[in-house]
Amino acid sequence: MPLALLALAVGAFGIGTTEFVMMGLLPEVADDLHISIPTAGHLVSAYALGVVIGAPLLAAVTARMPRRTVLIALMALFVAGNAASALAPDHSWLLVARFVSGLPHGAFFGVGAVVATGMVAPERKARSVSLMFLGLTVANIAGVPVATLMGQHLGWRATFLGVSAIGLAAIASLALLIPRDRVPAPSAGLRGELAALRSLPVWLALATTVAGFGALFAAYSYVTPMLTDAAGYADASVTVLLALFGVGATIGNLLGGRLADHAMRKTLFGGLLSLVAVLALFPLLMSTAWSAALAVTLLGMAAFVTGSPLNLMVMEKASSAPSLASSANQAAFNLANAGGAWIGGLALAAGFGVTSPALAGAVLAALGLGVAGAAYAVDRRRVAAPRPGRERVVAGHVPRQEETVRS
Repeated sequence: MPLALLALAVGAFGIGTTEFVMMGLLPEVADDLHISIPTAGHLVSAYALGVVIGAPLLAAVTARMPRRTVLIALMALFVAGNAASALAPDHSWLLVARFVSGLPHGAFFGVGAVVATGMVAPERKARSVSLMFLGLTVANIAGVPVATLMGQHLGWRATFLGVSAIGLAAIASLALLIPRDRVPAPSAGLRGELAALRSLPVWLALATTVAGFGALFAAYSYVTPMLTDAAGYADASVTVLLALFGVGATIGNLLGGRLADHAMRKTLFGGLLSLVAVLALFPLLMSTAWSAALAVTLLGMAAFVTGSPLNLMVMEKASSAPSLASSANQAAFNLANAGGAWIGGLALAAGFGVTSPALAGAVLAALGLGVAGAAYAVDRRRVAAPRPGRERVVAGHVPRQEETVRS
């Protein structure tokens, strides 16, 4: 695997850290800016909104630029957003800064996936994508806990200055390790890039991402009360248990990349089926301390096995605009984050119990499996359908000239 993938992983590590660290710093931010915890929670939504808007927009408008230049420019915007977060004088400015920080997120992963797959042999494409996303999963093991501790002891502003430093290291890595484009980037322009998203298989793949990762976030958003109220863990132990989720996500990400290179569709189906099973067993697994720790690890593994095959499938379905399609997949991931948390909250509010968000997630994962099956059926029909302008040849029959003309 090319060393250049390390540069993409460093950028992904910084992005993953800044995306999830705000959840652990909400009390510190709320106290310092004299706002309530729910108001501070809008900072998480502002980042997600930036991802959803910036992912397809920035990928489309930079389609004609060299991809190495685009990656460096996106990371520079990331550094600017985090530096602005550290210097924000009040809640309103911090809200804007978090939105700006989220803008390059999806486009970076989208363009990065195209660069990663372009540097390896076809049979290693999924593995290359998984190595780029390795930075994102490792951020949950090391980046987020360390950044949270930094914010708690040195102030939340120090955290965002530290993330900015990671972004500068990523820019240096990209400049040194990513090769210059050998051929010009696709020149279809904004209209041509957007036209690639009109395909039904692309939308079915994106819907699979929303449902599959919505299942993850339906449960993961409420995993802390599950661990404390159902499994009996102390609040101080939750950070370590969340690191176990990161370990599982890292294993699942690497495993999914390796398996998808051999059988992409089977890996996707297997991952979604495993996610249904893990979430359905969550109420039982949360009954003891050791099985709860196992459940958190398995949740990360089952969810992130599907990451590489989903990203690769979206890119293949929109082959004329792979950067835009992969970026749109990141937007779908963040929609899944917001939608899954909302659905899990509905289950809690309805009084179904502290582990009920996991069961809601199991339903979403089953829905994702059904959408993936529908996408497979559409592909089969398209392959079986005769192409226009070609004659249909039946075994043992040679069509007459007029039959060929009519066909």
